[in-house]
Amino acid sequence: MTFEQQWLEYDYNPFVLFNSNGKIISLNAEAQFLLGSATPQEIFELATTYANVTFGFKTTFLDLEFGRYKFFGLTVGYENEDEIGIKFYQTPSFKLNHPKPVGQLTNIYTLVDLCISSNSIGTNITFKKEFDPTIPDIIIDSKEFIKIFNKIYSCFTDNEIIYTKLFFRVGEHIKFEDKKYSIFSIQVSAEKINKQKANELEVSVADSDFYVDIQQEITINIPMITS
Repeated sequence: MTFEQQWLEYDYNPFVLFNSNGKIISLNAEAQFLLGSATPQEIFELATTYANVTFGFKTTFLDLEFGRYKFFGLTVGYENEDEIGIKFYQTPSFKLNHPKPVGQLTNIYTLVDLCISSNSIGTNITFKKEFDPTIPDIIIDSKEFIKIFNKIYSCFTDNEIIYTKLFFRVGEHIKFEDKKYSIFSIQVSAEKINKQKANELEVSVADSDFYVDIQQEITINIPMITS
């Protein structure tokens, strides 16, 4: 996979490429999750509806919602009659209004692997990972992160498989002290979520410096502060 292909694969925004009959040719990782809430036919109809009248690309701003997914726009592009692609732009599902985080320069992959290792002890749960490899070392309160992330995993202990996805949120930023920082997310999901544990997590993170979005999956959103 080339570097450009990796950017598309790990993009926070879903992308789907169809042939002229509406059959999916390719899609990125986020689009695979979208297909749990929308059918290929629905997405193909949007692509043909909002395509440019001639070859090329067209961006349209509109509100769309499929399950947990909310979008504020889409781009449709095609260069011939055989293929057409569509990319959706997700509406941010969280607000970043806390003070600038403090902590130590830390490798986030090491922290996540440490939490996976500690939560896998004495269980038969399979932990599957999907990591964007481009996240640099960041400033983070490691002790607090581990505490919260272990609580996130505790919400999914009734499952055979727990998925952990780490991805860069393309085009989203937060500003601290007049300086913009990119954002990345770590999403944990499984077939079932323990609602009681999730409610306890929501209370415990309310006053923390971490931005946790609790849905059917749980996402922790982190500013990419490197110095």
